[in-house]
Amino acid sequence: MNRFHTALMVASAFLCLVFAPAGLARPTPDVDYKAITPPQPVAGKGVEVLEFFNYACSHCYDFEPLLKLWLKTKPKDVEFRYVPAVFNERMLPLAKTYYALEELGLLDRMHERVYEAIHEKHVNLADRGVMMKWIAEQGVDARKFEATYDSFSVDSKAQRAGQLTRSYRITATPYVAVAGKFLTAPSLTLRADGNIDHNRFFQVLNDLVIMGRGGAK
Repeated sequence: MNRFHTALMVASAFLCLVFAPAGLARPTPDVDYKAITPPQPVAGKGVEVLEFFNYACSHCYDFEPLLKLWLKTKPKDVEFRYVPAVFNERMLPLAKTYYALEELGLLDRMHERVYEAIHEKHVNLADRGVMMKWIAEQGVDARKFEATYDSFSVDSKAQRAGQLTRSYRITATPYVAVAGKFLTAPSLTLRADGNIDHNRFFQVLNDLVIMGRGGAK
């Protein structure tokens, strides 16, 4: 059993705790979350939630199983989207990898595999040659993937991800933006011992969704 699925099993053990609101204080501005100034435009009719992530980020890898649990029980009006963070040109290859997989309809199959290859097998998927060899080993049509990876559409999406990273002033990953108005992260919800309080984080996230609807402030 790989590390990702082990983490998912551990996360499942406290699923009820993660989403239990009792006894948890309301989010505190500039402590549990930051206001996005100016607010950013959002897509869709529901409450937009964006995760800014980086496949090469070990914190994103550790966070992913918990995020997947939240997505299974998220409020129905939440419209969730991954955004590969792009701080510089070196981060473009992995951003393009994400969007190429998305365009080919392979994210469900390959998203976790990319994380596992980088963090468990130490494969440098930011290297183009390594990526193309690895993708073929996964049973993906390498020529089709490469053509998609190099397409104008994927390049445009990766460039747009870079623009969003700058507009939301993302400087680390993972960060989660809600309704174009609020920004939070697991690293903002720490216990007294300095470790991340994931129960607290997801309660903060759920409260920010309510606030994103125009509810409680």
